[in-house]
Amino acid sequence: MDPETRAKRLVELRDELMHERGVAAMGGAPPSPGKIRALRKNIARILTIMGEEERLGRRSGPVPKPADEESS
Repeated sequence: MDPETRAKRLVELRDELMHERGVAAMGGAPPSPGKIRALRKNIARILTIMGEEERLGRRSGPVPKPADEESS
């Protein structure tokens, strides 16, 4: 998934989670009891991937060789 699609999906999941929490707070029974947990896990997965890419500097191409290996 590209970063733009991932960001859009994150917004969608957060909106859906907010809706499900609102239904639960008003005392209504959600149609799927495990849906809130699944939404939270999917949000965490996306945030983990985004954090990993940020830490790695978003390398999309081949990893450059260190200077020691190039001279050999």
